[in-house]
Amino acid sequence: MKRVVLKLSGEALGGKKGEGIDPIVINSLAEEIKIAHDLNTYNIGIVVGGGNFFRGRDAEKIGIERVECDYMGMTGTILNAIALKNALMKIGCPAKVLSCLEMPQVLDTYTASEANSILEENNVCIFAGGTGKPFFSTDTATLLRAVDIKANLVLMAKNGVDGVYDKDPNIDKNAKKYDILTHRDILKEKLQVMDLTAASIADEHNIDILVFDINLPGAIKSALEGNKIGTLIKKEK
Repeated sequence: MKRVVLKLSGEALGGKKGEGIDPIVINSLAEEIKIAHDLNTYNIGIVVGGGNFFRGRDAEKIGIERVECDYMGMTGTILNAIALKNALMKIGCPAKVLSCLEMPQVLDTYTASEANSILEENNVCIFAGGTGKPFFSTDTATLLRAVDIKANLVLMAKNGVDGVYDKDPNIDKNAKKYDILTHRDILKEKLQVMDLTAASIADEHNIDILVFDINLPGAIKSALEGNKIGTLIKKEK
């Protein structure tokens, strides 16, 4: 079975406010993930962000050092991962969480071999704790996990943005949406869709990335069925 990693922003779990965990939103997301899981075409890994609990850009306002700020963000991803796992289990979708930030009293610690074992049993594997190290984004964690589990596709879910644009579509009504880009385009143009380290990893390991709006009903299933949604980012030929 092929493998995919879904990247969910923390803000997506926070609903309209983008803060905390909205029960209606997380239960709806769980339903969407279960539908995709039940297709039995992909083993599904998920990386969750933590921006609904703490955003790095707020650190300077309250005088928090960068390293501590990053660990706060990683802790937020753990809260989200536990909530998402329980939402999935509640509707009969098997799921387990592994954390790159060691917290043995709460979660099993991430190893690639354990992740692959979980996926081989057709469980959804949720990756928490980012990379476990400061100075790296959850985008980078997503691509690292994709490499570890030999996924050839990453679904990068955005909250209210349906793809990659040349300008911010929320500010400029004339912003142009791209249907297809290359990893090199992201690096060369420094398009603000993902961390540039993540784009470099995707290019090196030939991993496609689909950027889409998670609020579109059925979007995850549609993406896995190969329908044209969002923006596809591929390796340059």
